[in-house]
Amino acid sequence: MRRRFFILSRVSSNGFVLRWAVKTVNLKSDMPLVAEALQRLDRELSIASREKAQLLKLVHGYGSTGAGGDIRIAVQKRLMEMTQNGQIRGCIFGENWSKSDVVAWKLLQSHAELKSDTDLGRRNRGITIVLL
Repeated sequence: MRRRFFILSRVSSNGFVLRWAVKTVNLKSDMPLVAEALQRLDRELSIASREKAQLLKLVHGYGSTGAGGDIRIAVQKRLMEMTQNGQIRGCIFGENWSKSDVVAWKLLQSHAELKSDTDLGRRNRGITIVLL
């Protein structure tokens, strides 16, 4: 499983440079079964929480047939449940990760450095942004 960290910087209103780590986790790198992918999701969310991360970018894929894979469906279902239970602040599915989405736009306004994300506006159903 590949993990990548991007350190984004911006200057706050009081002149201090803020550093914000964006962690990208590939849940599908070795084609796991759904149960293993969900275990990885839980493990990575736990690690990100301990590291005080605010955002996690998940790569779960869209399914080898292009019809919406089982891992994608299971991961998104789990994230929605976690949002409803207050375990995470929310999530933005890849198909909504654009400036025209209200939730995504609100995040982009508060963290303009995310506008350089390579998946922004691509309607990539194989990723999900998690707000921790």
